Amino acid sequence: MLLKSTVTALVALTALAGIAAPSTAAPDAAVVLGEPHSAAHAHNDYEHDRPLLDALEHGFTSVEADVWLVDGELRVAHDLADARAGVTLESLYLDPLDKLVRQQGHSVYPGWDGSLQLLIDIKSDGETTYAAVEKELAEHPAFMTSYANGRVSAGPVTAVVSGNRPLATMQAADKRFGFYDGRSADLASGMPAGLMPLVSDNWTKLFTWQGVGPMPEAERARLRAYVETAHANGHRVRFWATPDQPGAARDAMWTELLDAGVDHINTDDLPALDRFLSARPE
Repeated sequence: MLLKSTVTALVALTALAGIAAPSTAAPDAAVVLGEPHSAAHAHNDYEHDRPLLDALEHGFTSVEADVWLVDGELRVAHDLADARAGVTLESLYLDPLDKLVRQQGHSVYPGWDGSLQLLIDIKSDGETTYAAVEKELAEHPAFMTSYANGRVSAGPVTAVVSGNRPLATMQAADKRFGFYDGRSADLASGMPAGLMPLVSDNWTKLFTWQGVGPMPEAERARLRAYVETAHANGHRVRFWATPDQPGAARDAMWTELLDAGVDHINTDDLPALDRFLSARPE
């Protein structure tokens, strides 16, 4: 496990991202990067006080941003009514990550050899928004994972496109920075991991257990078979709509997901998942 690392230079990222530093901290206070948790996914990351930075302080290695293409900007918001000018994928994520990776020696976390997953959930028209996403990702080639002519070149940050995904366009591209977020129905599609590294789905559409009482053995077996199938084909697994209120049900769900080998645990409660994962050997 990596020790907590204090990175003073990250303070500049709050200004770059257009967000305020914590009110309890002095203007020049250091930001602490947590120990990276391979399973930690920050759902609706942009709704936290400091998008990206809150996730990084708790060691999250996957963050999620909803985007709308409005007036040529990839604005970050869950609902179109909340999409504000200047609050963009570039300002909240790409620029800060670019600066961080340069400062850290080509890594998001000090000494970490993993790739931060940036899950970009397209809310507006798939084709036009994806084209805008690709254009912006291409402006940061030094740290983005890329695909070119059948080969994936890993970088410190990997963009996975969810939501309104133009699959045919992505499949036909000889070069791209975006990767496809599949669904459970895609497990039997034969799509390569170089296109679809991640398979996500709504937990409640596949399972009935909500963390109360023991997980039914039939569902536990089905979950583990699902994960094994995905992993055998090089795909990571994520579920959304799992219990996320503090309590025994959420802890039981997280335990079953991790024991089954689920790669990304969804949460809006960053400190809680940080504590939970820190108490388990990775």
